[in-house]
Amino acid sequence: MPDDHTHPIDQNEAPRPKTVQARHAASLIVLRHGAEPEMLMGMRGAKHRFMPNRLVFPGGRVDRADLSAACGAGLSERTETALRKTANQRLAYGLAICAARELREETGLTLGEPPDLDGLHYLARAVTPPKLPIRFNARFLVVHEDRVSGTLGGDGELDNLRYYGLTEALALDLALPTRLVLEQLKLWLAKSDAERADVTRTPVLLRDRGWKME
Repeated sequence: MPDDHTHPIDQNEAPRPKTVQARHAASLIVLRHGAEPEMLMGMRGAKHRFMPNRLVFPGGRVDRADLSAACGAGLSERTETALRKTANQRLAYGLAICAARELREETGLTLGEPPDLDGLHYLARAVTPPKLPIRFNARFLVVHEDRVSGTLGGDGELDNLRYYGLTEALALDLALPTRLVLEQLKLWLAKSDAERADVTRTPVLLRDRGWKME
């Protein structure tokens, strides 16, 4: 017999939606230095289900083929070590290949054929909040423009594709994760190579808890 603290189940109560598993994804920030740092970005079209009409970096979800695709040069020890804090060796490699593939598909630029991954730096990770219907566990990687070749064009997925100055980009109506990643990029750029080499923890953005280090 139920006690006084037991409540009957409301048969009319709507079931709680299941949490969608976040898909592994990678974005690549191609960095160019001029009067100020500039990043290659483009506008996602209105028909995209995830972040439509938003300025973003080239990127997308990891495909199964990325896990075993060929590369010209592998990840640096520092970048692989950082990625492998939240990924096994195969996934860490797949994330880097994904970043290179999405760059080629969306912008027409390439890290080589097959891609050289040794110029990639790991900046941050961001996880889409649990309540959203489309979720990604995205790693943001950085590469300097001198490691990239090709003619800017791509498959048309990104409009207004060009290099945006850091000040210009931050003045635009950015999605919050993009803005926060740019702020992390600004902090990263302020460090010397030696200071970056001493960094052992990577910022991860959890929207309900903000940034934490992992």
